[in-house]
Amino acid sequence: MKAVASTSASPCITCGACCSYSAEWPRFTLESDAAIARLPSEFVNDGAIGMRCEGARCCALIGEVGVATSCTVYELRPDVCRECQPGDDACTMARERAGLPPLAS
Repeated sequence: MKAVASTSASPCITCGACCSYSAEWPRFTLESDAAIARLPSEFVNDGAIGMRCEGARCCALIGEVGVATSCTVYELRPDVCRECQPGDDACTMARERAGLPPLAS
């Protein structure tokens, strides 16, 4: 696959692949009970162990993957979401599954 050149704007704005990779991926790990309680309840799954998903897509993601996306709880997003960085292994794997080219390093 050909790599996409990076731009000054975050590639995450047009991507969203990591947010639609797997219903098992947006799982809470290091979040305190207080941090989870700050998330709107409609975005927390029934077991309160991760973000609610429709299929593989996080319910907090809006927009079209690969075109224009946004996280409705960006400031409150879980640690797993904060850890995924543009071009890292998780990003590359999610972009591949979404049919998007890898980001240039």
